[in-house]
Amino acid sequence: MDLTYSPDQKRFRHEVRSWMEAHVPSLPLPSFDASREGFEAHREWERTLSQGRWGMVTWPETYGGRGLDLIQWLIFEEEYYRAGAPLRVNQNGIFLLGPTLMEYGTPEQKARFLTAMASGDEIWAQAWSEPQAGSDLAAVKSSAVRDGDDYVLKGHKIWSSRAVFADWAFGLFRTDPASQRHKGLSLVFFPLDAPGVRVQPIAQIDGETGFAEIFLEDVRVPAFNRLGGEGEGWTICMATAGFERGLMLRSPARFQVAARKLVDLYKAHEHEVEPSVREAVLRSWMDTEAYALSIYSTASRLAAGGHIGAEASTNKIFWSEMDIALHKAALSILGARAELLRSAPEAGDIGRWLDGYFFSLAGPIYAGSNEIQRNIIAERMLGLPRA
Repeated sequence: MDLTYSPDQKRFRHEVRSWMEAHVPSLPLPSFDASREGFEAHREWERTLSQGRWGMVTWPETYGGRGLDLIQWLIFEEEYYRAGAPLRVNQNGIFLLGPTLMEYGTPEQKARFLTAMASGDEIWAQAWSEPQAGSDLAAVKSSAVRDGDDYVLKGHKIWSSRAVFADWAFGLFRTDPASQRHKGLSLVFFPLDAPGVRVQPIAQIDGETGFAEIFLEDVRVPAFNRLGGEGEGWTICMATAGFERGLMLRSPARFQVAARKLVDLYKAHEHEVEPSVREAVLRSWMDTEAYALSIYSTASRLAAGGHIGAEASTNKIFWSEMDIALHKAALSILGARAELLRSAPEAGDIGRWLDGYFFSLAGPIYAGSNEIQRNIIAERMLGLPRA
């Protein structure tokens, strides 16, 4: 891994920075989880990105991208977060399903879904978990029964990210009713406004509806909406999980920007806090830099023809626990003021630290709980026997 940026990479960074300075909204957009208005404002931002061909820079130009490599994507992410650009409302699509479609989709599926995904015309929700199949994803019971050229979907999904306002969802379904565990599963797309689909919002700890339950009753979708072969859903979903845990979902820039803000916060209140807080701030800074180096190493390995394997679980544990520690350090600096909600008149920017802390607590759960990730590390990386 060469940490020296080439002249072309430096020119690309300048191009991204200039575009962001000209186009990033001067005021924060309303939350995309709080209201339809906020969701649509973020969709419009996705369209603005698409007009500049920034929707997903690693995708081929045919699908709305720029055909760039992963190092350039990391550079783009650094400039994106440096500019304070809005969070990506379509992250389930562009960071998770999109790369999976690129690997397993047919040319017709890529043409149908990727361009609309990159442009923000279709926003995606992830519909994997079920009431009895959260971390144990292989226990899913929702079914997809073949009927001619269609599948008929039945079941109950829960904790489906962005599903309240999204247009489409990708879900794991049992296409072989006699199968058990990892066998007989298929990944199927379905529109969230299809007949037989009912979406029930789930309020988060902050009252916003970032998740939903999805009830499916005889929902008919074309077999075209199945990704990969019938019964290959587990393999495909594990590829998606690799993107989620190992590279795409949580780029280093997100945490590096937060660490810089943490350092500034510490400097502004250094005379008010215990000396031990300094160590926590330094640890957060070092961890975010270490994470960035690790991701650059992974990107370099993938560019050389490598693959993301079970080691993605170590990555996921690291960034999720790092995020909590970083926000805990910020709250310890703020003291009692840290309890101010973002809506409080006296909160100013303080409330964003509390929001960030609330969100960080979900990190060890989503993308596969950290307990399950440790099992994966023990069994697949260290070769330890099952307990």
